[in-house]
Amino acid sequence: MRAGFIFKEIIQGLKRNASMVVSVVLVTFISLTFVGTASLLQLQIGQMKNYWYDRAQVAVYMCTDVSPSDTCPQGGASADLIAAVEQRLGSPTLQPYIEKFYFENHDQAYKTFQDQFEGNAVAKYVTPEQLNETFWINLKDATKSQIITESFSGVAGVEEVRDQRTYLDQIFSILNAASIAAIAIASLMLVSAALLISTTIRLSAFSRRRELGIMRLVGASNFYIQLPFILEGVVAATIGSVLAGGAVVAIVQFFVQGYLAQQLPFTSFVGLADGLLVVPILIGAGMLLAAAASGLAIRRYLKI
Repeated sequence: MRAGFIFKEIIQGLKRNASMVVSVVLVTFISLTFVGTASLLQLQIGQMKNYWYDRAQVAVYMCTDVSPSDTCPQGGASADLIAAVEQRLGSPTLQPYIEKFYFENHDQAYKTFQDQFEGNAVAKYVTPEQLNETFWINLKDATKSQIITESFSGVAGVEEVRDQRTYLDQIFSILNAASIAAIAIASLMLVSAALLISTTIRLSAFSRRRELGIMRLVGASNFYIQLPFILEGVVAATIGSVLAGGAVVAIVQFFVQGYLAQQLPFTSFVGLADGLLVVPILIGAGMLLAAAASGLAIRRYLKI
């Protein structure tokens, strides 16, 4: 097989359908950028889960004078009830699960509340006595939080036991929904890219139908005839894939690390190594998609 002839045919095909090739590059670029972004979002969600779940606390909220009467019939938790809860937290039964715990009284809870809602009108109407005194518990294994919840649910003086992971689950559910939406959009655009590649290859084959007829007459194999068209699609898609990889790396470097990581230093974000890990996957996916779409299109055309 003459490599020079194959290369010449590829160049001619790309020149004859320049506008369609540019469309293939753009559609592949946009769709694979979505794919790469969705992949990074999944990596980010997993990384944030590991980061925050290990730091999530269990809060044992003690009763106040304004607590619901069905859970706190005795009113606000007395010093004896608070001491009983503290004693149970320090018991040999729970110590294997607890890394550390500390107590937050009314005044400390009020100060935290004022810091969190500074500038908010609601901060003016809250008094220290309305805020729960709370035991904050760090676990050695965050997945064992149910043990703490069951140990203090229904205990006298305890209004509620809340695992902070329940708040995180809601946040991660929203992020997962956004990731799924991005993947869905990317899938539709990949289908569009495949259809556009197929159309481009069929047009390229139609414009060279006389040459194809001559090649058949001289006994050229189907593979020899099909290869230039397949490579045309692969070349166009590879350019789009490389651009998508560059866009993903740029997003990680300049937006995630250059902006988000600076604005939100209290959490961890995906880094440049994660972005570079996605790049070869995008390039491989683009080449595979183009080869499959081009091969199917030229086979169907040659059968007509």
